[in-house]
Amino acid sequence: MTELSLIIRNEQPIDSEAIERLHERAFGPGRFARTASRLREGAPHLLELSFTAMVGTLLVGSVRLTPVQAGTEMALMLGPLTVEPAFEGRGIGAALMRRSLEAARDKGHTLVLLVGDEPYYRRFGFKRVPPGHLVLPGPVNPDRFLAVELAEGALERARGKVSVLPA
Repeated sequence: MTELSLIIRNEQPIDSEAIERLHERAFGPGRFARTASRLREGAPHLLELSFTAMVGTLLVGSVRLTPVQAGTEMALMLGPLTVEPAFEGRGIGAALMRRSLEAARDKGHTLVLLVGDEPYYRRFGFKRVPPGHLVLPGPVNPDRFLAVELAEGALERARGKVSVLPA
């Protein structure tokens, strides 16, 4: 198979429909019941920190970052990170992760949270949130509640309930 000509670019408003179809194919209808999804639907994601992966004109991946309050600390909630199932295993998800974390750090953000598989996200610096340190507004397997500090001490300062920012 030939190498993909992959372009990572900022998400554009015109991408919304294609991204929603991608989420539907990747996660199915149960995606709306997940705690992280319910939290993210309460606030808009930041286009300046959200990216798409394109192969030609085909959108094959997406990552979004949404601002949240983590106790008294401002944070970002990552997700969903989605790759078109036919394009999985080609480094697209990793490229999207690196770009979004780099952009968040460059914009001065200090903490990124997510619910996901630690073995996958560990390579990007994510580690488990200490039990009881932060509380999401719904049930989450504590082994899957992860954080990466973009500035030292950010996770230690973030204690309490994770919620969407008031409008």
